[in-house]
Parts: sequence; structure tokens; C-alpha cells
Amino acid sequence: FTTDAREAVAHGVLQFIAVGTPPDEDGSADLKYVLAVAESIGEYMDDYKVIIDKSTVPVGTADRVHARVAEVLKHRGVSVDFDVCSNPEFLKEGAALEDFTRGARIVVGTDSEKVRERMRECYAPYNRNHEKLMFMDVRAAELTKYAANAMLATKISFMNEISNLAERLGADIEEVRRGIGSDPRIGYHFIYPGCGYGGSCFPKDVQA
Repeated sequence: FTTDAREAVAHGVLQFIAVGTPPDEDGSADLKYVLAVAESIGEYMDDYKVIIDKSTVPVGTADRVHARVAEVLKHRGVSVDFDVCSNPEFLKEGAALEDFTRGARIVVGTDSEKVRERMRECYAPYNRNHEKLMFMDVRAAELTKYAANAMLATKISFMNEISNLAERLGADIEEVRRGIGSDPRIGYHFIYPGCGYGGSCFPKDVQA
């Protein structure tokens, strides 16, 4: 581990951007930390890099990262080849290590075969039992993260509304939950009525 940006950039080909994207005043994702890391990479890179965005970012952020790095390289007066891809994380609070090593899928957004090969090598230790890598275009990968969180938040909110309705009508919500969860198209995940969704991800991602 290091806090030295130059040392970190020189360490390897794969450069991960994994920083917070707090909500801005209008609720949109603030990308200042993402772009600051992109600038640091551009400032110190001297050979080919794959810049990998793991942060939860709006569609089009990879283009902005690419433009920012290219701008820094131009200012330095150097020409260095690089690619930018999207590799969003799908981690639950309190279970990051487990979700990273045993995640259901690994989403990578890129149009470059060179990047695909590098990412296959990177995730090979976590991809032994079955194929988890899902390659798609960059914008689809960026949207996948927001779509997944919005879908989960929707299931939680919907089930709470059904719970309120069941209470007014005198129905047992647990029986209702079993009834709808037994449908394989719905399943039992995230259909437990409760206090609603919260944490550091769902509220800001739904708003963004």
C-alpha cells in the first residue's frame, strides 16, 4: 500500500479509481474525486495503462475520465496510450470482502480486446468455479450499477407498500410474502417488509 500517487501509477498497468461520489447540491453524483484521481494518473503515467472506474458514476463518466487524462498528457507534452473501462462494484456494507471474492457477477464495460484480456487475467482467481465476467459496452456497465441499486430499492419500497396495504385489509403480510416469493420470476430476495432502505448507497444512487 502507498499514499504516493507517482509510486501507485508506476506500480502496474491496471489503475483502479475507487473513490466516493457524494451527492452534489442538486442530488447528482459529484465527480470531483474521480476526476482528481484521473488527473493524478495522467500526471505520472509513462507507459500504457488501463484506467478502471469502480466508483458508482453516471453514464458518460468514462468519456470524461478519458478526456481529463488526455488533457493532462497534452499539457505534459507526451503521448502515452491508455484505455478507460467501467468495472462497477456490487458490495454490501459490512460484507465487502465476501462480496468481492464470491460475487455473483463481475461487470466490465469496454470495447477493447486488450482491456478484456487484462481484466480476465486480473479476475482469474475469482472466476474459477463458473464464468462471472460479463463484458459489455462502457455505458451499459455504468448504467448497470445504477439500475441494480434502483431495482433493489424499488423491491424494498414496493414490499413496504404491500405491507401497509395488508395491515389495512387484515391480511398476513408473511403469507403474502411467501405467496409472491415462491414465483421464481420474483424470488425471496429483498421482499421483507421493514423500515425501508438506507445506508450510504441506495439513497444517493436513487436520487442521482
